Amino acid sequence: MPKVVVIGSGNVAQHLIVAFTESNQIELVQVVARDVTKLSHLLDSSLLTSTFSEIKKADVYVLAVSDTAIEAVSKQLPFSNQLVVHTSGSVAMTDLDSNNRKGVFYPLQTFSKTKAVNFKEIPICLEAENEVDYKTLETLAKSCSDVVYSVSSAQRKALHVAAVFVSNFVNHLYAIGNEICQENQLDFDLLKPLITETANKVQLLSPTAAQTGPAKRNDTTTINAHLTFLKDHNQKEIYKLLTKSIIDHEKKL
Repeated sequence: MPKVVVIGSGNVAQHLIVAFTESNQIELVQVVARDVTKLSHLLDSSLLTSTFSEIKKADVYVLAVSDTAIEAVSKQLPFSNQLVVHTSGSVAMTDLDSNNRKGVFYPLQTFSKTKAVNFKEIPICLEAENEVDYKTLETLAKSCSDVVYSVSSAQRKALHVAAVFVSNFVNHLYAIGNEICQENQLDFDLLKPLITETANKVQLLSPTAAQTGPAKRNDTTTINAHLTFLKDHNQKEIYKLLTKSIIDHEKKL
């Protein structure tokens, strides 16, 4: 049973804490955070510390901190030759301090503190410097998820860019759709079945096969009507850009 110390108290850290404590195959021995009060609802105070000098021995030390803090925090760890991993999608494994063995434990999901997730369904992307450490991370990952992949730093960077497109950008488009609804006294809930169906379709079809709409049909009459309707400059430019992208993509097929 791998012993784990989590360092951090943000969204990813809190979801990892829940996943690790719910697994009967992982021993979460401690969480280190600057403000332990943020975690008091999750763990007994005996498992919390804000001081690196009190850090306990573990098989894996998981740095669930912001991307900009990973390198600095890894340099503060008061030990050497231990397995230290970060959880970032965009930071290279080599950014970790060389005083310890390096790895990556990247759960590919969007996390919010107030929204529970089923960790068993979350892909966990792993990377390590050697086979022994990889096997340790694989054991840890398979103890809380059914979806585990070996992904290099270069692949993970590409995956993170793709994730921004399919998650962050899509959510921003939801926000624009919500604004348009509100401006026209419409309930955003009217669009939720469409959102759900679109998301469901790409579970069965390729994104290209699932594409519909006026740009897919090159329906210039509808496209021009929509552009006339849109008064917000940013909304109009986004509409134009995405329409052109869809049309150009169709030409490649």
